Amino acid sequence: MPEKISVCIIAGNEERNIRRCLESAKWADEIVVLDSFSKDRTVEICREYTDRVYQHEWMGYIGQKNLIKDLATGPWIFFLDADEEISPALRKDIDAEFTSGNAADYAGYEFPRLVWYLGRWIYHGDWYPDTKLRLFRKEQGECGGQEPHDRIIVDGRVKFISSPLFHYTYTDITNQLATINKFTSISALGKHKSKRPARIIDLTVRPFLRFLRCYILKRGFLDGIPGLIIATFTGFSVFSKYAKLWEIYNADRDNETNPSS
Repeated sequence: MPEKISVCIIAGNEERNIRRCLESAKWADEIVVLDSFSKDRTVEICREYTDRVYQHEWMGYIGQKNLIKDLATGPWIFFLDADEEISPALRKDIDAEFTSGNAADYAGYEFPRLVWYLGRWIYHGDWYPDTKLRLFRKEQGECGGQEPHDRIIVDGRVKFISSPLFHYTYTDITNQLATINKFTSISALGKHKSKRPARIIDLTVRPFLRFLRCYILKRGFLDGIPGLIIATFTGFSVFSKYAKLWEIYNADRDNETNPSS
């Protein structure tokens, strides 16, 4: 018999996305949801699909994912974000791996993530293939990385599956800018904690190089105007992160110089 797969979803105020996500995971042996006390109908919708719904205060992406991994009972874990969807092709390929017995040879599987943005699928630039390792043996993997960019670390062989995971990342440009603001603040604080200062090259050269890579080297221009917007915001997010790091560093220095202010 194929080994069981537990789909693990962390969520918070995701009523707009969560049903699509859960529908795509109904084939799994178990669905586990860890909610960070949503104020909308997220929990209500989740309970239509599974009784394994838990709530815990937000500990960051890494903390939440390591906790939900421990709550799952299957030997295989599939981390699925609330704004993602397992494509029919990906489900078919995973099923083939497990029914054939091939999964016994691997500790994890990775696959590309395909983003729906501004009315089209994005096939170029920094957003594709955006390969993610999301399916792994529970006893051989854990969530690591640096907030807010978590990643799965496994001990063993990993196989690539070419079928994509769908990602509905932003509702519109306003939503994207809000996310950039949130994530760059988290990243800046993380770098500050590691004593990483902001240098002039971080504010001048890095943003331009990131735009160049996204739009020219990775052919983001082939995605039309959405590709240009993505590349521009990618460069801006780099600038914003280091600008915030500079701001934090100088605020600390001012406090040390003028402790009574």
